[in-house]
Amino acid sequence: MSAHDQKHLPSRWRLYLVYAIAFALFAVAGGRLFYLTVLDKEFLQSQGDMRAERTESIPATRGMILDRNGEPLAVSTPTWTVIANPRALWKLDEDPVNLAKPIGERKQPREEIARLAEAMGVGSAWLEERFESNRSRGFMYLKRQIPPHEAEAIVEADVVGVTKIKEYKRFYPAGEVTAQVVGFTNIDDKGQEGIELAYEQALQGKPGQISYIKDLKGNIIRTLGQEIPEQSGETIELSIDMRLQYLAYRELKAVVTEQRASSASAVILDVRTGEVLAMVNQPSYNPNDRSDIEPEQLRNRAVIDLFEPGSTMKPFSVTAALRSGQYSTESVIDTNPGYIRFGRYTIRDFRNYGEIDLETVLVKSSNVGTSRIALSLPQDTIWNMFYELGIGSPVGLGFPGETTGKLPMHPKWHPSEIATLSYGYGLSVSTLQLAQAYMTLANDGNKVPITLFKQDIPPQGDQVVPPDIARDVVRMLQSVVIEGSGKKAQIPGYNVAGKTGTVHKVGAGGYEYDQYISLFAGIAPATNPRLAMVVMVNDPKGRKYYGGEVSAPVFSRVMEGALTTLNIPPDRPEGLREVRLESDNDVPYRVVQQGG
Repeated sequence: MSAHDQKHLPSRWRLYLVYAIAFALFAVAGGRLFYLTVLDKEFLQSQGDMRAERTESIPATRGMILDRNGEPLAVSTPTWTVIANPRALWKLDEDPVNLAKPIGERKQPREEIARLAEAMGVGSAWLEERFESNRSRGFMYLKRQIPPHEAEAIVEADVVGVTKIKEYKRFYPAGEVTAQVVGFTNIDDKGQEGIELAYEQALQGKPGQISYIKDLKGNIIRTLGQEIPEQSGETIELSIDMRLQYLAYRELKAVVTEQRASSASAVILDVRTGEVLAMVNQPSYNPNDRSDIEPEQLRNRAVIDLFEPGSTMKPFSVTAALRSGQYSTESVIDTNPGYIRFGRYTIRDFRNYGEIDLETVLVKSSNVGTSRIALSLPQDTIWNMFYELGIGSPVGLGFPGETTGKLPMHPKWHPSEIATLSYGYGLSVSTLQLAQAYMTLANDGNKVPITLFKQDIPPQGDQVVPPDIARDVVRMLQSVVIEGSGKKAQIPGYNVAGKTGTVHKVGAGGYEYDQYISLFAGIAPATNPRLAMVVMVNDPKGRKYYGGEVSAPVFSRVMEGALTTLNIPPDRPEGLREVRLESDNDVPYRVVQQGG
């Protein structure tokens, strides 16, 4: 071996070593590749699936809300929502597949966004800013709940990461007529108000699930496993009768417009079952278009707003007197001299009625007569009667925001407190609570639970008033409609029993003498009661403000339509006396300070 060969031997040895190591590495890599692609090919497939596999929730159809006759009040319609994957779009510059293409065929993120903006009909700069602010996210809404053709046009633009998903949009066929009762859902189909909120769990259903493989563009390549089907929400059937609901809503809206009132509410109850057949409010709103909604429009005033019921409570004070055994229908009350003084304060009647019976106390709406009755009874008698009728207690509809009202209880009552309580001041009720009290009177004193759901069998009630006493008071209330302040509540062919109320509103400094609440609470047909109704008009600003002038006509029109619609036969016999005496009105409670 020459000196030259000996000099280069280590160098050649190192070269062979490198070759050997490279061959060994190649053999190992090749063997591993062979193993994975042939012997254990499922490994690579599972790894790829992990990066492209998606599990998607299948939205459940929200349950329908129907009226008692099957008319839809809330339904869900399928719509499409366009979504994007901003992260996938911005990573186009790093995607090997995209970079392997000729420069002219490569997808550029900003070019994709510009094409998407054109398909959506929006500004390119605005859309690019949205993608930029969501750069690291894998999900972003582009357009929600749009028609199928509009969603398809956007998806057909073939922008990376843009696809569509199915959603449901709530629609309310009755619009503003049932808005506060039914409520509405948000864009995610979650109940926000009314029945939609109260019964969210039952209505929402259970979403399904599906797993699949998607490509970079968001297209489904194949489905994985078995799809779990969604479960639709329950259908809820309300007791509301849309025929009566619409009729009551129309008349209530008309009187609010005519009298320039601030608000109003009305409730119709089925006397025998406690079902709410109609519950309407003003002002209202269109749940299908809430772009200009005001917070005060959302309130279901019939169950939330409170007011002093005034003279509409006098029949229950008379009921308490009869139930006590101290009074009979023939009892006479001395109202002379037409007022009662309590220190510096005075309770007055419209005029001095002298000695009158219980029926005339109601017909003349005598504050003095009702006060004298209450003051002659044990101090808790009137309070107990009101409490047993449900005043100051929740009605129990389960409706969001339902109020209990106020029925004050004193360890020791001052005579003026007993007197004012007897004719409806110093306590507060909702329209629904007042309707429940009249419903109980109409149902022979049997108080049944109030419900917003259709009842096939009348529920068990609680006998709070003896039947004969309840019928006597209803008979007295017929005279209020025939002879007294409730004449405008009369209905051709039907006997009506009811009571008007005209109440001064309470302001920051006490009672406001130029602001009123106008009330009428009534029952029909009076000889065989089927329906009870209360109309409350808040702060009428026209020339009329008495309950007999503002609310009684609304009762008459709505109740006449309801009786006819429900095919309830007339009960007015031939020759029914129709005495047309001059109405004395139903004087709002006035406190007159003497001296100073």
